[in-house]
Amino acid sequence: MNTNTVLVGGLVVLLAMAGLIFYGIQNMAPSDGSPTATTTDPGTGTNPPPSPETSAPIAVTSSTVAPSDTTAVMNGTVRANGALTTYWYEYGTTSTMGNKTSTQNIGFGYSAIPAPGYITGLVKETTYYFRLVAENQHGRVSGTQYTFRTTLGNPPPVGSAPTTRTLAATSVARTTVNLNGEVTPNKAATQYWFEYGQSANLGNTTALQSAGSGSAKVSVPLSLSGLTPATTYHFRLNAQNQFGTVNGAILTFKTANPAAAATPSITTRSTTAISTSTAKVRGTVDPNGAETTYWIEYSTSSVLNLPLLKTTPRKSAGAGTSAIAIEEDLSALSPNTTYHFRIVAQNSAGTVRGDRDTFKTK
Repeated sequence: MNTNTVLVGGLVVLLAMAGLIFYGIQNMAPSDGSPTATTTDPGTGTNPPPSPETSAPIAVTSSTVAPSDTTAVMNGTVRANGALTTYWYEYGTTSTMGNKTSTQNIGFGYSAIPAPGYITGLVKETTYYFRLVAENQHGRVSGTQYTFRTTLGNPPPVGSAPTTRTLAATSVARTTVNLNGEVTPNKAATQYWFEYGQSANLGNTTALQSAGSGSAKVSVPLSLSGLTPATTYHFRLNAQNQFGTVNGAILTFKTANPAAAATPSITTRSTTAISTSTAKVRGTVDPNGAETTYWIEYSTSSVLNLPLLKTTPRKSAGAGTSAIAIEEDLSALSPNTTYHFRIVAQNSAGTVRGDRDTFKTK
């Protein structure tokens, strides 16, 4: 049977909001002996650590379908597993199917992405078999086969595939960036996400977010963190509704160089919580771009030298480029005694000792 077909994106749940009818359907094994995808939950938008190797995709067909008189929206998920992956749906009035939708690019990522399909030109009140198929350079995988039945008196949904535009990245820093883009939902509930990575293969995906269901263009900025300094990243914006999935152009940005490592900076603040045997030393430490540790040196001698010198355990101040507040509790002090102290910080660029200060226990 020859029909006109269009492959699309979008989630079937969006059609439920539009009042379309859903049918429970029969689970059937693939008829041609091709591998059946392992059933997994769709991705949550957070990425597992990328695999060092790419592999064949994972395709999961959903048994939930939104049919009309002559159309149907199927849904599933595809995980590309690091290699450029396409997907399509096979369908027909028998278990051998015989028809397929056009292929759709689902990207390179390691997260499961919705992979719906929209078929037109079907016959009213007819049972159809279908399954999701995904393919990349490592092989072709087929999901489980199911059936649905077209309706009588239920018109096709109204709307069209979204339009999307990837825009230049802004506020590019050492480890953060703002990604930008524009999406026009074209009167259908639409979601969008960004793909990004250190090559044109991308590999990372952000969480799916709503762009609404209006007809006006909307801005869709997104902030990323945890990036590598002095590195070129590739990214693009994708948008998807029940009528289509659109991949934006791939653009690039380069994160800033790390700050040149310098010795830490120290500021000593007033001592608080002084009692007969305890005191709290306060101050700030700026690592100046290198992994830094700090501690307190204190003594009843103004020389701050052995054998009377005591020190607190070393603690990390990180490797940032701004000052962080520190507080250290000194204990087992002698009552009615003057103590001399200073903050000490150390990183790969050197060791710095802060100004000396004093306090007197009660």
